[in-house]
Amino acid sequence: MPDFDLIIRSHPDIGIREGRIEAMGDNLSGSTHEEIDASGLTILPGAIDAHVHFNEPGRTDWEGFTTGSRAAARGGTTTIFEMPLNANPPTLDGPSFDLKLEAAGRNSVVDFGLWGGLVPGNLNQLKTLTERGVVGFKAFMCNSGISDFSSVDLSTLREGMRIAADLDMLVAVHAESEEMTKRLTGEALAAGHESVADYLKSRPIAAELEAIQNAIQLASETGCKLHLVHVSSGSGVQAVADARAEGVDVTCETCPHYLVLTEDDLEKIGATAKCAPPLRSRDEQKQLWERLGDVTTIGSDHSPSPPEMKECANFFEVWGGISGCQHLLPLLFDAAQDRSLSIDRIGDLISRNVAARFRIPDKSGIQIGKDADLAFLDPNEVEVISVDTLEYRHRQTPYLGRKLRGRLIRTILRGQTIFDRGRIVNQSPANFVRPAYT
Repeated sequence: MPDFDLIIRSHPDIGIREGRIEAMGDNLSGSTHEEIDASGLTILPGAIDAHVHFNEPGRTDWEGFTTGSRAAARGGTTTIFEMPLNANPPTLDGPSFDLKLEAAGRNSVVDFGLWGGLVPGNLNQLKTLTERGVVGFKAFMCNSGISDFSSVDLSTLREGMRIAADLDMLVAVHAESEEMTKRLTGEALAAGHESVADYLKSRPIAAELEAIQNAIQLASETGCKLHLVHVSSGSGVQAVADARAEGVDVTCETCPHYLVLTEDDLEKIGATAKCAPPLRSRDEQKQLWERLGDVTTIGSDHSPSPPEMKECANFFEVWGGISGCQHLLPLLFDAAQDRSLSIDRIGDLISRNVAARFRIPDKSGIQIGKDADLAFLDPNEVEVISVDTLEYRHRQTPYLGRKLRGRLIRTILRGQTIFDRGRIVNQSPANFVRPAYT
């Protein structure tokens, strides 16, 4: 038998056998079934996007695992964690988990983990979901925008965190104050204010900070592992860092759209750039970049919808979600060329830190013994994001027309090429990944 299934010639060379990295070194010797010349290319670990909404089953017409995972693969992502909403039914108990697991296993071209939900009325299901293998529990501290996934009050969140702590499970929180955002939204609509600017005013950073502090306090009380998703502001990251310094087991995620788009872009682009928390000012974005050293993970928060849900004169009624999983890694690679963001740091944010926080030991960067999940970029090419390159079910994204320095050339999942220069080339069954402690 050959020594390797695949050798990638680079600096260093990478020898792959049975889906894992077997050896690394300059001028690696040994026989092989296949050899790839990656000279001149930048090789990064395949991204683990811990925050996507593929909406299957039940709302597959919004995206689905087939198109969503193809988009992920085209962007260098090799593993996704799918959120419990906006599927219908949402992933709140054993049967709903089983439905999603079957759909993902049948349709995904990248490996996948699944989130469970934490909502009023399902706390007695958290143990079942843990046994099924969810990566954690997702809770909303404000209206989720989906009628079948309710937000939690502080009492419910506290009790859910207590249960999660007993189960040694992580809780992820969408942190915006329901009281503040509901009041500001109501005041704006009552006055007939329905513009982009009015929407921005209804979800201030103060609403995010209040909820972050409340979630941190509950995590401190209960001993729960807490992960704040899509933190949009430097002050939010600072609050997380301060709590961590005091011994709270808390981490945070931000998203590419907060790093590369601002509220000015929302005014120009419109509905495809609407999200919650919303895009922030250029000054706030600057502060977020300055605090990036305290961010643990970066996820896309890919949250698509049919185009008609993005078409409404009242901006409050527009679906709030950005289609972005295809460009998680390419956007970061492009932005890094103007920022103090190294290739190693990108690898931390999209792979190593994600694997560590969610305890997925096989998916942890380019290391001997780990899954051979790799993304190849040509730093000398330029990609212009266009409609015909999008793999999404609905080809809409706020990044249309954007020029990215560096082009994603190839994606390898467990030693097999799944994307190569514009084509999905391998659709072998994806693996379900579950935390090591389950």
